[in-house]
Amino acid sequence: MQQIMKKILIVLGVVALIGIGKYVYDVNIDHNFEPISEGKVYKSGTIPPDELPEYIKKYKIKSVVDLRRPGTGDLVNNPEVNPELVAEKAAVESVPGAKYFDVGSEQIPDQATLDKFYAVMDNPDNYPVLVHCYHGEGRAPLFGAIYKMEYEKIPNEQAREEARWFVGLSPFAASKKKGQFVLNYKTREQKAAEKNK
Repeated sequence: MQQIMKKILIVLGVVALIGIGKYVYDVNIDHNFEPISEGKVYKSGTIPPDELPEYIKKYKIKSVVDLRRPGTGDLVNNPEVNPELVAEKAAVESVPGAKYFDVGSEQIPDQATLDKFYAVMDNPDNYPVLVHCYHGEGRAPLFGAIYKMEYEKIPNEQAREEARWFVGLSPFAASKKKGQFVLNYKTREQKAAEKNK
């Protein structure tokens, strides 16, 4: 019995180390970079400015949507803009043809933020797009779910399920604010249909 318990503990320890290693790699080395829609929309955490041009070139990204720092607005005329955003904008624009969009969002976006996001995503010339927040675990997958519902017509529950990264602890659980936002989200098409009834 003791031998069995010892083996179980070893297996659990190895599984825990693999899980921790994957998390460290995903967050700190690969920056939680993942496709939302292969070849069209990607999500990530913050990619350091010195690494960002490599990602842009590798995935042929034309637009970077930065969800950090809500309320910063205009990077050119706002003297209080964080240097992180300025450095990222410069890194993006160092790649010919790439564009930077400051769409700073709260954890749950308001309509003005959604409208800024739609303005980027409605333009076919902006694709492929990289959408990112700080860690790539909250706002970036939320906007990925919005993209899927709005542009790929994926049902809300499917978009929520695809945004979840760990059952129970995920901010996209049905009982959490992000999960509820996705479940209750109505596309612009759905809103227009309701209005025309």
